[in-house]
Amino acid sequence: MTLETLPAWAVLPAAVLLILGGLFTVVGSLGLARLGTFFQRMHGPSMGNTLGTGCVLIASVLVSTALANRPVVHELLITVFIVTTAPMSAMLLMRAAVHRSNARQPPKTD
Repeated sequence: MTLETLPAWAVLPAAVLLILGGLFTVVGSLGLARLGTFFQRMHGPSMGNTLGTGCVLIASVLVSTALANRPVVHELLITVFIVTTAPMSAMLLMRAAVHRSNARQPPKTD
């Protein structure tokens, strides 16, 4: 099977997922560029780019499955790892920033 003979059940959802993945990634990147503080900047890329990457990998699963004429699931593992690790790393970065900003503030005296 060549790229010219891919079935419509794989091509149409893959095309929609690729477009959505690109839009999510662009929105996440724009959020990184336009928002002001570190805490605001973390939300856009961590959510938008994770969703964008997930959409692209699921589209890749569809096309790979159609080309191989059998279920291809190894890319699902990549999707699971990216979707779980990217938000966790963003959360750890935010917690470190909160700890650092609290360490800079002088202690309160009552």
